[in-house]
Amino acid sequence: MKTLSLKLPDEVDARISAIAKRQQSSKSEVVRNALDAYLVQETTPLKGSVLELAGDLVGSLEGPADLSHHDEHMRGYGE
Repeated sequence: MKTLSLKLPDEVDARISAIAKRQQSSKSEVVRNALDAYLVQETTPLKGSVLELAGDLVGSLEGPADLSHHDEHMRGYGE
């Protein structure tokens, strides 16, 4: 296992310490787990259509349903 040294702001160190105490683990283990979760997220391609990925946003706004293609709503846009 490799060793990595880094500088952390006091607030971040305190948060890591609190998590380690709550989980009854070491700060190193907390940081390893957090880095692993981040790296998995960053290297996993998104799956699904745009609709599936933004599905919770669909219907969350109010307004005319034909906003994107109705000439009346586009009048003056881009002028």
